[in-house]
Amino acid sequence: MSWNSQEAKEAAYQLMLAQQKALLEGETDLIANLANSSALLNQTLPDTVFAGYYLFKEGELILGPFQGNVSCVHIPLGKGVCGEAAEKNQTLIVEDVTKHPNYIACDSTARSEIVVPMKKGDQLVGVLDLDSSEIGMYDQIDQFYLEQYVALLLQNLD
Repeated sequence: MSWNSQEAKEAAYQLMLAQQKALLEGETDLIANLANSSALLNQTLPDTVFAGYYLFKEGELILGPFQGNVSCVHIPLGKGVCGEAAEKNQTLIVEDVTKHPNYIACDSTARSEIVVPMKKGDQLVGVLDLDSSEIGMYDQIDQFYLEQYVALLLQNLD
């Protein structure tokens, strides 16, 4: 099931941002916020096979709260789409993961991916990682709203 229209996609994201804001209100615990946040993403976005976070610890990305299929636990900076997005400090959209030369296959059902870096000031906190079972699932609309989604999360960090 994909979006019926761009308008439906934007409306779903706007509702999701409002829900995210409500979930975060008054809560500063990182793990609790990431857990609820990944559940909300998984419930909202069609064809999602992974919605979650990798946290930056001791020079690498470590699997954090997520919804979906089992995944890689350790990702070095620069490796895979997550490590690349973290190292470059930019959102990466991969239309077809089988054609991305730096892709790490953690889940055979993943076909497309978007990764949004999470930085608080100059400090890398981690990345938001979304995988879809459909090729070409993510675009600039996803990037626009997911970057706002991450910004809301980061506002609530101690």
